[in-house]
Amino acid sequence: MITPILGALFGAGIVALVLGLRPPRAALTQVLAAIETPAPAESAPPAADEEWATRLGKRAVPLVRALGFPTDALRSDLAVCGTDVEAHLAGKATCAMAGLFAPWVATAFFTLVGGQASGWWMPLSGSLILAVVLFFAPDLSVRKQAEARRREVRHTLAVILDLTVIGLAGGAGVQQALAQAVAAPQGWAAGKVRHALHVAELTRTNPWPHLASLGRTLAVTDLVELASTLDLAGSEGAKVRASLTAKARAMRRRRLSEADGIAQAATEQMSLPLVGLFAAFLLLIGYPALAHVLAVA
Repeated sequence: MITPILGALFGAGIVALVLGLRPPRAALTQVLAAIETPAPAESAPPAADEEWATRLGKRAVPLVRALGFPTDALRSDLAVCGTDVEAHLAGKATCAMAGLFAPWVATAFFTLVGGQASGWWMPLSGSLILAVVLFFAPDLSVRKQAEARRREVRHTLAVILDLTVIGLAGGAGVQQALAQAVAAPQGWAAGKVRHALHVAELTRTNPWPHLASLGRTLAVTDLVELASTLDLAGSEGAKVRASLTAKARAMRRRRLSEADGIAQAATEQMSLPLVGLFAAFLLLIGYPALAHVLAVA
């Protein structure tokens, strides 16, 4: 009776861990709707609407900070995702505490049900391993989301560059062509670029430092390089147009190579289930013969 229950709980835990690390992909209609929807104004959530995990782990945030978190890479990922640092660290602490106490609770439950003590070393080792795994699990989710958003920024930037080149060819100035190009695309990334240009317009300063600061905040090197190129080019339209054309062409080629690499990786991943099935088939047909040989010997 205990063995099926242990197997079911172990399988449910593995499924929950896999779904947490690799959540299901969103439908294409949802992705297109999110791209076409303008970016909403960012506002801090009220304290009453905080998740229970955040409220539970807030007391352990100083301990997590003492361990060296968040790192620079994690802070950049959180900035891209728009996630509060304190809330993320509280979630990490809550996940670690859940992993630390879950094996002990499971051991106590099975001891009461089965009447057999399993010792202290198994729940201790299991709690330490599970606590470490669950402590880093939120970072993996944030990193995946941040990479998706950075790809969106690079895609939007390539579109803006193409539209800016068209505006320069029509006789517009650099800042005017860039403002007209940014007004056309929709989505989160275009909203960020529009906000940087709007801040430059309100403060009556050059927009290139604001774009470079946005690129460093989001860890998008293409945006920093674009700001540097425009800052060095000055107001000479012909040179700016040539530089932007070359930059847009390079970004398109890079995106094509990235898409090709992702497609090839997905193709190789599709072969893994076939290899697993073939290995299981060989094990199925080879185990009886091997067991017979060993029994005879």
